[in-house]
Amino acid sequence: MIQDISPKKLLLPYKESLPKKDDTVFVFRGSNKREDNALIRVLEDGHILAPTCGQLMEAGAVNAESHLQYLFAIDEKEYYLLNNGGAEDISLPGFTYERVRTFCDGRIVDDMSLAGMTAYHLFFWYRDNMCCGRCGHKMIPFSKERAVQCPACHNLVFPKLMPAVIMLVKDGEKLVVSRYKDREYTGIALLAGFCEIGESLEQTVEREVEEEVGLHVKDITYFGSQPWGVDSNLLMGFYADVDGSREIHRDKQELAKAVWIDRSEIQPQKNLASLTMTMLEAFRTGAIQ
Repeated sequence: MIQDISPKKLLLPYKESLPKKDDTVFVFRGSNKREDNALIRVLEDGHILAPTCGQLMEAGAVNAESHLQYLFAIDEKEYYLLNNGGAEDISLPGFTYERVRTFCDGRIVDDMSLAGMTAYHLFFWYRDNMCCGRCGHKMIPFSKERAVQCPACHNLVFPKLMPAVIMLVKDGEKLVVSRYKDREYTGIALLAGFCEIGESLEQTVEREVEEEVGLHVKDITYFGSQPWGVDSNLLMGFYADVDGSREIHRDKQELAKAVWIDRSEIQPQKNLASLTMTMLEAFRTGAIQ
């Protein structure tokens, strides 16, 4: 999955730091998740490059006054964000603005996939917390931890994760697959949904399956988890057996399609960046029975 970059390691502790010329700087633009883009270069072999601080400075795209926010490191390599709220277009020869999902939907899944998605998660968290939700003052970076603080009322805001579940509902050799309605992603999908306040993960599985396809489930079993920065999720995967009727009653507002298919109908999954594709491949190969 996207977080599997061993032997490299993502190092998240926050520090105040200034970028070196060879450090990567992520540049995003846009005002909402469906339209946001990243300034990158996609090589012929599928690898993705983001600009370095030195490249941006040589092109005059950033200077000493630009707010380059330290994000994290992967091993010894540090990554920064041009923290301008996504409102200003930055141009750089050889680089173009591409969909943020290019980091995870491309031919190559590597440490840049995780770096880009994590950087984007932090980008829209900084963008969406420019003002205090308590009193309305402009927030400023907090020096001791990754947070922003209101200088007026001292409200301290940390990055947020939204817990969500993804469910593989099965019955012997068959499973339920779906296609989202009105979403950027139009490929095959499993059922999924966000946890509500007061719910356990297992209760969320039961509720979401019933709401989306009208089925009841039993023997809910944990599979694995992953960060999914494009939606600010911590996504947790489960598989479960149908309990009772197999007749699907699709939520037409959420799903364009929901059907039972046989294990043999699943195509081999080459890009295992996502938990969805990892679980589908596990069912196809018999790792999930």
